[in-house]
Amino acid sequence: MKTKKIQNKAIGLDIDELRSAVQFEYEGVARNPEKGFHFHTGRKLARIVGYQDQWLEGIPESAIESFAGTGNPFSLGELNPGENVVDVGSGSGLDSLIAARMTGPHGQVIGVDMTPSMLDKARHSAQKAHLDNVSFQQGFGEDLPVEDEWADVVISNGVLNLMPDKITGLQEMARVLKPEGRLQIGDILVQKEVPLSAKQDIELWSG
Repeated sequence: MKTKKIQNKAIGLDIDELRSAVQFEYEGVARNPEKGFHFHTGRKLARIVGYQDQWLEGIPESAIESFAGTGNPFSLGELNPGENVVDVGSGSGLDSLIAARMTGPHGQVIGVDMTPSMLDKARHSAQKAHLDNVSFQQGFGEDLPVEDEWADVVISNGVLNLMPDKITGLQEMARVLKPEGRLQIGDILVQKEVPLSAKQDIELWSG
């Protein structure tokens, strides 16, 4: 797949350094979820953002304990049987596994994440849950390893805010969506523009 050019000159970020910092943070969430972070995680977070108990029933604890989203993409509507779904920034796989159960055996879910430990955890959880309609691919939100117009739905949870080039990220979501497809995103919004000095501080991106 052709690599997208990330537009970072406007804020002066080293993209590789930023991604390494974010990966380091979420490797920690995958490997040591009990450590405690500057954001909520796990079942506590799932309750805060309104995940229904039945969505979590039968989901391996390994996927739940490292859940680190910022919202609830399913609050915008549950997914339909037979739909194809892309989960951008799938993390430990919780949203992807929920999506796989909602869409059923005739649907298909692709989770995309850049953090190896999260991908390992997600794949293990899918096997443990006996869900064979979900797969996980390593990749970036700005360069999704998914073919054009494949997805009925793109979901994402707390990942767009971590992309330095949000326009390219949204364009990629649009590219993989079918013409009648829909976005269901849970993320962070700010009411005031973030100062350039803050955008250039990698510690503020990663925690």
